[in-house]
Amino acid sequence: MVDAAASFDGNRVAVNEAPARAPASNQTRLTAAVSDGAGLADYAQFCASALFAPAQSASWVRNWAVETKADMVVATLNAEGRPAFMLALEVVRSGPFRVARFAGGRHANGNFPAADQRSLQRIDSPAIRSLLSAIAKARPDIDLVALERLLPDLDDVANPLAALPNFPSPNLALAVDLDGGFDALLSRASGKRKRKKHRSQTRKFEAVGSFDRIEARTLEEVDRLLDAFFDMKEVRFAKMGIANVFGGAEVRAFFRALFADALAEQRPSFLLHGLEVAGKPRAVTGSSRSGKRLICEFGAIAEDDLAFTSPGDFLFFDNIQEACELGFDVYDFSVGDEPYKRLWCDIEVQHFEVLAPLTLKGRALATALRQAAWTKAFIKNNPTVWKLTKMLRRKAAGQATAPATAEDDS
Repeated sequence: MVDAAASFDGNRVAVNEAPARAPASNQTRLTAAVSDGAGLADYAQFCASALFAPAQSASWVRNWAVETKADMVVATLNAEGRPAFMLALEVVRSGPFRVARFAGGRHANGNFPAADQRSLQRIDSPAIRSLLSAIAKARPDIDLVALERLLPDLDDVANPLAALPNFPSPNLALAVDLDGGFDALLSRASGKRKRKKHRSQTRKFEAVGSFDRIEARTLEEVDRLLDAFFDMKEVRFAKMGIANVFGGAEVRAFFRALFADALAEQRPSFLLHGLEVAGKPRAVTGSSRSGKRLICEFGAIAEDDLAFTSPGDFLFFDNIQEACELGFDVYDFSVGDEPYKRLWCDIEVQHFEVLAPLTLKGRALATALRQAAWTKAFIKNNPTVWKLTKMLRRKAAGQATAPATAEDDS
């Protein structure tokens, strides 16, 4: 535990640095510090040379904080006075509890905290616990630190949070090995059938009018594709009978800012692609870059007269082909085990979750969340139960049927 003297006035947090308990063999002195949203400038500076997943990037965290007015906490482990590990978390209310989580909530997947690779060997369980203790001292109102959907490793670097007690996430993540290029991939994944379907789809699109796969390179194109995506998701989620996680005005503003900021980067970290047919977007994907990995963060198709042509599948075909041409090693479909992903994927990624209670209330909530995760995993891993659950959900929404498409990632 750290001996951190903290004060909190509802807006500003200040915590004196205190030493983390580390093994005697660890010669580097580690100290823990916590700040509020003002610490995001230091976080951005650290990310300039740190290793992190897309949802822990400075752009993601900054834009989420700005657009949602999130209550932010930035916790830092310093090695000899220099940042070695940082957590940028938002504090949200869940019933009577306050929970600190990765910025973005359910939108943040494949998480990996910002870390200095040179210092990772020093970031062990006692060090991370000291950081959690510093958070508890600075923010006694926080009941639980919930770090969900964590990558086991990033660029072959193990996730330091795995040093804490954890359990498997209820949802698998699926990915495609791009080794050998697109032709080699198709030779392993029913390529003849995929090419035949792609040609058939092309003919159907040409019969309607011109079609084009576009990448958003201007603010106008970002707005156009996101407008289409939000409309698609609203319709789809209504049919599925589940809450629209993209429905809030602040969430939509966040994604607009995120993809707009990426336009100024020489190698954009976030990308929007769309398939337009007869002048109308029929499928949209939002992706992120993470080293040699291209990650599909979200996707949707239009529920219109061309939905039967599977425009989402067509766009994925082109996206994956381009990923191969650009030299990516992996195309990552992110969280969610869906049939359209299984048509491509040969890699399963098991994320993990860390629930660190800071109060007695937090212990109760952590127990409930672990049980909920176990129940969710049981339902989703049992095809019969999962099919029945989706059917009942659609029925409650007044929909008799809802065929699987390239966007069912609930």
